Amino acid sequence: MRLSGIASRLARAGWSRTAIVILMMIGAPRAALAHAVVFPKTSSPGAYEKYVLRVPNERDVPTIRVELHFPRGLRVVSFGDVAGWRLEVLRDTAQNITGAVWTGSLPKERFVEFPFIAVNPQENTTLSWPTYQTYEGGERVEWTSPDSTAKTPASSTLIAEPGSTNAGTARIALYVAIASLLIALTGLGVALRPSSS
Repeated sequence: MRLSGIASRLARAGWSRTAIVILMMIGAPRAALAHAVVFPKTSSPGAYEKYVLRVPNERDVPTIRVELHFPRGLRVVSFGDVAGWRLEVLRDTAQNITGAVWTGSLPKERFVEFPFIAVNPQENTTLSWPTYQTYEGGERVEWTSPDSTAKTPASSTLIAEPGSTNAGTARIALYVAIASLLIALTGLGVALRPSSS
């Protein structure tokens, strides 16, 4: 059930707007984290790295297909087996691995992890992982937006020498903290606004 549906039911049951806003603020971060994500989030240039694509099922019907396109400059060398899932490796005309498609069945309220090994680019960069999740019935969610605050952002991994990421990581943490504060203050303002009835 979506947060807005829960809020409507609580309002009909006599809950105050303040209580509803607090519940929505608690639930919203959890919902925002439920995306197709590749781990680790940071790695070193040239590293031989084990990556894992984690995909949760956010619907009431099973996820039946997951497609991942690999970033340019990354050289994928092998895949781990995942019980209950069939792997199709996508290649370009030069036979380089460019993506992967896993087909299987992921029930609601579950997640699956797809491991693979790759060699990182030699230079500092950010890898973007466009992922496409298909549900039974044909709905397809494209986790491809370059905007990390979008509804369906692409996962990304920072490739940088150890120690060179501190300033960037601190800046990102600051932006996330400011955005969280603004959301909380907005929720508080809505909760404290006098009702029109």
